[in-house]
Amino acid sequence: MGKKDFAVTLKAHPSKEKKPEGKKSMKEAAGLKKRLVEIYTRLYEEYGFQKCFLNHESAFQLLVATILSAQCTDNTVNIVTEELFRHFSTPEEFAKAELSQIEHLVHKCGYYRAKARHIKEASIKICGEFDGRLPSTMEELITLPGVGRKTANVVLADAFGLPGLPVDTHVIRLSNLIGLVKTQDPVKIEEILCNAFPEERKGELGELSHLLIIHGRKCCVARRPACERCVIKELCRNCLCKEKKEKHHVPETKIP
Repeated sequence: MGKKDFAVTLKAHPSKEKKPEGKKSMKEAAGLKKRLVEIYTRLYEEYGFQKCFLNHESAFQLLVATILSAQCTDNTVNIVTEELFRHFSTPEEFAKAELSQIEHLVHKCGYYRAKARHIKEASIKICGEFDGRLPSTMEELITLPGVGRKTANVVLADAFGLPGLPVDTHVIRLSNLIGLVKTQDPVKIEEILCNAFPEERKGELGELSHLLIIHGRKCCVARRPACERCVIKELCRNCLCKEKKEKHHVPETKIP
């Protein structure tokens, strides 16, 4: 199929006649699934496979790095964890460490007191309740201090290779801008996109998140999206709305 086959149809005057809610929902779900798969395909062709942006050598190290990444750039986290993991790298080592020492080592990541406390408390719980092994289910991961659904999904997808869709600020912004969702709630976005993604490809949800993030950094930047070179512009409501406005724009005529 050509790119035009997947273009989003924008109706200037939607029909006033209501369609049966059930049929409408099924049609919309099928359309969303088709668009989402095509978006994934195009972004993958453009950027290729994207490995986890946070450096780690174990699932536990990724947990620590993801806790530190809140309100902090991945580059800064990678610089900090390079030194941090020289001192402590396992749940047992972090559990025994002085809190002040962890705070000192993660200071550059911001909110260092809360982050250091969460890392130490999570380590203690892993040692005490999970025999020193990081759990591999959403239900168990979110019981750890400082771990929400986003962090748990990062660990599930990038450390354990399990289905998981981390929803960060880029994913929230792009999924709304493209027109995949109409909510800022990360839990609802996760649910909508996960339900729309093919069942047999759920293991690629983590990669979907990576591709949306890299696209948000390299092309669809917040302040000035580069729609003219976007590989998914035919699938993006924002791009199509912008093109429609430009097409019907009548330049002002200056009166001499």
